[in-house]
Amino acid sequence: MLPRPGFDKAGILAAALVATGRLVNAGPCDIYACGGTPCVAAHSTTRALYGAYAGPLYQVSRGSDGTKVDILPLKAGGVAHSSVQDSFCAGTTCLITIIYDQSGRGNHLTQAPPGGAARGPEADGYDYLSSAIGAPVKLNGQKAYGVFISPYSGYRNNKPNGTAVGDEPEGMYAVFDGTHYNTGCCFDYGNAETNSQDPGNGHMEAIYFGTGDGSVRGTGSGSGPWIMADLENGLFSGYSPTNNPANPTINYRFVTAIVKGKPHQWAIRGGNAASGTLSTFYDGIRPANGYDPMIKEGAIILGTGGDNSNWAQGTFYEGVMTKGYPSDKTENKVQANIVDAGYAATSLTSGPELTVGSSVSLRATTACCTTRYVTHDGNTVNTQVVSSSSSDALKRAASWTVRTGLGNSACFSFESNDTPGSFIRHAGYHLKLDPNDNTKIFHEDATFCPMGGLNSQGNSLRSWSYPARYWRHFNGILYIASNGGPFAWDNTVSFNDDVSYVISAGFA
Repeated sequence: MLPRPGFDKAGILAAALVATGRLVNAGPCDIYACGGTPCVAAHSTTRALYGAYAGPLYQVSRGSDGTKVDILPLKAGGVAHSSVQDSFCAGTTCLITIIYDQSGRGNHLTQAPPGGAARGPEADGYDYLSSAIGAPVKLNGQKAYGVFISPYSGYRNNKPNGTAVGDEPEGMYAVFDGTHYNTGCCFDYGNAETNSQDPGNGHMEAIYFGTGDGSVRGTGSGSGPWIMADLENGLFSGYSPTNNPANPTINYRFVTAIVKGKPHQWAIRGGNAASGTLSTFYDGIRPANGYDPMIKEGAIILGTGGDNSNWAQGTFYEGVMTKGYPSDKTENKVQANIVDAGYAATSLTSGPELTVGSSVSLRATTACCTTRYVTHDGNTVNTQVVSSSSSDALKRAASWTVRTGLGNSACFSFESNDTPGSFIRHAGYHLKLDPNDNTKIFHEDATFCPMGGLNSQGNSLRSWSYPARYWRHFNGILYIASNGGPFAWDNTVSFNDDVSYVISAGFA
C-alpha cells in the first residue's frame, strides 16, 4: 500500500495551502481541516479527497482467479485511474472489496458482517459486495466508478479510529445518486454501533437517503426521496420522526447530503452535487427520548442500518466524517469543490448495440447449448431448442421486443412477443415473465444493461438493480447469477459462457 497523508499531515498541508492562497487546489478534507474540523474518515471510489492524496481509493477482486488490485488516482488529488480496473477486470467480473480511508486513520470499509436485524445472504452471514461496474460516472470528462448498493449489500468498520463517540460533535457529507433509492432500511453512511446491534435510541448518527422504512420515520414535502438522519430507532427529517415540510423531495442525479450534530443541536443540509449551493432543511434542537445527549459509538457504515438492516439500495460516490461540528461556511466551500469535480452521467451499456422496438432472439453460447434460445414456458423463463422449422408458437415464445428500460432509460427491458404487456423480470433470483404492474420495483426488476459478452461472444445482460448478477441459464432455467455466491446457479464453472448470448433478429 502506498503512503498517504495522515490526519496531522493533512491539516498541516491545508494550513499551508491557505497561507499561500492555493486552497483552490485542495480537496474537501483540506477545506474541512482549514475550518478546524478535519476529516477522521474519507471514502471515495471516484477521486482523492485531499489535494496531496495519491494512495489507493479502493480495491477490487476479480471473479476469474480471486486476484485483487488497488485502484489509485491518476495523480495526487485526482480522479480514479479507472482504466486499471477496466483492464484488470476484462473478460470477467469484479467486486469492490475495500473502500480505503484517505484520512490516514485506517478507517477502511470492508464487507459488512451479520448484525441484529439481518444475516447476510452469504454462507458466513456477511453482506454482498458491490459490483465494480454498477455505477459508472464521469468527473470532468474522466471515467470513474461509484458504489452501487443493492439490497443485502453493505460495507462497515466496527473498529474505528478517531470518530465521534458519545455526545461529541461531528459532521459528515456524502454524494449519492438521487434517482437510486427505495423504501427499505437503511441506505446510510455515517456513525453507527460497533457491534452491529441495536442497543437503543441515539447510538448512531448517519445520513439516510430514501423514502423511509415504513415504520418510525420522518417525511418531508412531496413523495420523497429525502435526506434524513438515522439516529437509531428512527429516521428523522427534523425534530421528530414526523413530517418536516422544510425538508424537500430531492432527486437530482447527483445529490450532496449533509448531517451534522453537537450537544443539543443538529442539522440537515443538501443540494445538487453538480451545480448550485446548499440549502438547510433543519437546524435545531435534538429530538427527545434518548437523542439528547447522544450515545454514538463511532463505527462507520455504508449501505445498511446500524444493526445491519440491509434491505436498502442506493449509490455512493464519496463521503467523509469530521472531528467537530463544521460551519455552514466550511460546508459551502466543500459543496463548491464537489461541483467543481464535475460529476456527470455516462453510459451504462457496452458491446453490440440493441435497438429499441426491434424483435430479437437470444442464443446461448455454452458448448452444450448453442441451439438453445431464451424462451418461456408460462411465466418461467428458460432455454429451448429453436430453429427455422420450429412451430410458430415456439418461435414467438423465443422472440422479445426491446424496450427502453422501465426502471432506467439508459438500459433495456424485454417484452414478450407472444404475451404483450409482459416482461422478463427477476424475482427471487429467477427470471420470470410477468405482466407489468407499473410499480417501481417491477420496473427496476425488469431492467437490464447489456455489455460485451464475458466470453467475447455477443452480449452479457446484467441486472440494473443487482449489477453483480447476470442472466444465466442453469439446467435450462434462467436466473440472475453472480460469479460465485450462495446459490447453485452462482457456480463459477462455465460462468462466462453461461452468461453470454448472441442476440439476433427475432424468430417472430
